[in-house]
Amino acid sequence: MKDFLDKAKAVVVGHAVADALGVPAEFRTREQLRNDPIRDMVGYGTHNVPLGSWSDDTSMTLCELDGIMGDTISFDVIMHNFAAWLQRGEFTPTGKMFDVGFTCNCAVLNYLSGKPYYECGLSDERSNGNGSLMRIHPFALFVHRMDGSDAEKIAIIEEGSALTHAHSRSKIGCGIYSFVLWELLFSPTEQSVRVGLSKARAFYDGEAELSHYARLFDDGFEHLPEAEIKSDGYVVSSLEAAIWCLVNTASYKDCVLRAVNLGEDTDTVAAIAGGLAGALYGYDEIPLAWRKKLLRLGYIEELCQRAFLV
Repeated sequence: MKDFLDKAKAVVVGHAVADALGVPAEFRTREQLRNDPIRDMVGYGTHNVPLGSWSDDTSMTLCELDGIMGDTISFDVIMHNFAAWLQRGEFTPTGKMFDVGFTCNCAVLNYLSGKPYYECGLSDERSNGNGSLMRIHPFALFVHRMDGSDAEKIAIIEEGSALTHAHSRSKIGCGIYSFVLWELLFSPTEQSVRVGLSKARAFYDGEAELSHYARLFDDGFEHLPEAEIKSDGYVVSSLEAAIWCLVNTASYKDCVLRAVNLGEDTDTVAAIAGGLAGALYGYDEIPLAWRKKLLRLGYIEELCQRAFLV
């Protein structure tokens, strides 16, 4: 159990640290960051928040961890937590919510209006931002320990995505991420990224929406030039960018800094990459100086322990 908890902490803290690295640079362009790159964790910037602050990516992650207890999960508790975060600033680094995506906001408002959790997510094609991908890792960690088929596990992943993002493209993106993460948890090597992608492709074979992720499955994907990698808020772009950064670097630090300095949606692309890099390199490879600067690190680790050390 402790071994799995250590791996889960590496993923969750790896995600949160990368999120905090990207927050001050959010919406800056690639050209701007090329001239003035992020090299360390800094404060203020775009959102004018203190050093070590994390965004909605990590807040929503913590809402989910609070709804997990060993072999049980409560989507109602999670949606209730999303509402507490949105309305009262709970699950935030400073007690104040400062960032929320349009689709996530709409889904939480649907819940507050009385809709059941399974009807809250938006399912139109335009609602394919990265707002479920950025917080899917708690669900992926939860099902990783389950007995059951891939289909049963992916059903829970997709249900978790659909709390906010219910279109099949977003759900498939979360599924692809999960297959990669599972392989990295099983065998933390770069080859596991390719194995996870292959398993995802086989699982979703025949799904029309899988075609949007076709580049990920090409043998030459990792050799694409940076200019062909987008880092905006679109779910496909974010997953591509995170995996591209992971396979084109050789350490946690280099991976997440590469992701931040792609520009645009810096916190989310870095957070997605950071969770995977945490699984690949382990907790101790997340720079200690960055962990010490991360706000409420103890709280984040406590929620991990409550969720996964059972």
